[in-house]
Amino acid sequence: MIIIYILILLVLILLIVINLPVFGRLPKGNRLNAIHRLGNYKDGALQNQSVTPMQPEGVSFFRLLKAFLFEKHPDKSPLKPLQYIHPAIEGTNVTSNPEIIWFGHSSYLIKINGYRILVDPVFSQTPSPFSFIGSKAFLGTDFVKATAFKDIDVLLITHDHYDHLDYPSILKIAPNAKKIVTSIGVGSHLERWSVPLAKITELHWDETAIIWDNLKFTAVPARHFTGRKFKRNQTLWSAFVLQAENYKLFLGGDSGYDAHFKSIGETYGPFDLALLECGQYNAYWPYIHMFPEETVQAAKDLGAKILMPVHWGKFSLAMHAWYEPITRVVAEAEKQNFKIITPRLGETVILNQSYPVEQWWLEQ
Repeated sequence: MIIIYILILLVLILLIVINLPVFGRLPKGNRLNAIHRLGNYKDGALQNQSVTPMQPEGVSFFRLLKAFLFEKHPDKSPLKPLQYIHPAIEGTNVTSNPEIIWFGHSSYLIKINGYRILVDPVFSQTPSPFSFIGSKAFLGTDFVKATAFKDIDVLLITHDHYDHLDYPSILKIAPNAKKIVTSIGVGSHLERWSVPLAKITELHWDETAIIWDNLKFTAVPARHFTGRKFKRNQTLWSAFVLQAENYKLFLGGDSGYDAHFKSIGETYGPFDLALLECGQYNAYWPYIHMFPEETVQAAKDLGAKILMPVHWGKFSLAMHAWYEPITRVVAEAEKQNFKIITPRLGETVILNQSYPVEQWWLEQ
């Protein structure tokens, strides 16, 4: 009987834990019905445009787990705090040109047409449901706090993974954000966290929302997956096309390389700037994240004038050296004579005016 009581207690604890707010909530009701009607919903889950296994053929989950735990590069994290510039968070763009400020990983602020758009804000020290689990943020990357973002015009969330949808950051930022744009299904998590439905605009691929008449957001396909607990692909993952008067930006989120970049470029391009992931890759999961060389090719496929690589510089979520993604993507861009910018953390990029290219990571 004691063993039975212990098992019952453990089950109850597990049920309590997995239903904590940090895990969000799966879609239900009208939202779930809308997802079921999508063309890429099949066999109980949302699907990529191409068949996308989590790991290549012949690689088991346990082999992958063993590699992740024991095949770590000695330079997985920087030894000293990363350099940063105090960011100009408040106020709108000083010139008529769009401005972008990167905070590390995939979090950045866009100032455009007098509006401020905050993308995938993650200001916790670990990209996980609990602070004691996972890789810690690099030294020096805590130079900005979630509480610094007052009255954001648009909060954009690409998908629901912890390194893009950060519960503590959302609790601080969302109450004062005027609008939230995200992939369909993600609104269920936000509502679980007391974000009013009236604030939330959820888009499926190739669906467009116009905010205040002159900001146009279009969700476009990516090659990835979603899930905050055990059940995957119940919410959508997207990249976003941002159009505002004379400028068009590609906000990449997470994606493996595939033919969709070329298709997006032909349909929505060319782009003045593409913000694309270039880190957290490995041969054990080649379909859901791009290698740096593929990042350059994706920018070319999109018809982007300039590439700004993100998804690096804050967390170590793969086995490569912390500086390897940016080193490889810069080398490939130079090889292909493709324009790339590499701002420091917190530094302001101004389109058509300020394009930082200093290789500051070599000084770390």
